[in-house]
Amino acid sequence: MKIRVYYEDTDVGGVVYHSNYLKFCDRARNQLFFDADRSLIFEEGILVVKHIDADYLKTAKFGDILEVNTTLLEIKNASFCLLQKIFRGDEKIFEMKIDIVFIDFGGNIAKIPLQEKAFLSGLS
Repeated sequence: MKIRVYYEDTDVGGVVYHSNYLKFCDRARNQLFFDADRSLIFEEGILVVKHIDADYLKTAKFGDILEVNTTLLEIKNASFCLLQKIFRGDEKIFEMKIDIVFIDFGGNIAKIPLQEKAFLSGLS
């Protein structure tokens, strides 16, 4: 997914504020579902972030066009792990591993519904 860096994404020096890299990755994950005409809210529950391991490699700046790539690393019964990388051109500037877990509407960890697990398996 391509993202342009807007003024609102930056600090006073025109450099992307650190938390916005997480937002860019979140938008890219959401877009995967939107592109497949799917929702992130299921009849049985929702997906929530459990853990993030982020590595800030280079800075992005106002006006840059970034590309966010998402790859499935592992899928289990109730959770999955994604690798998301942000590039400016050919240069990798950010990378994170994110663990996401499925919870039912009671807040309990539950099995990912089969149709969603099949969809997620296609991200590898």
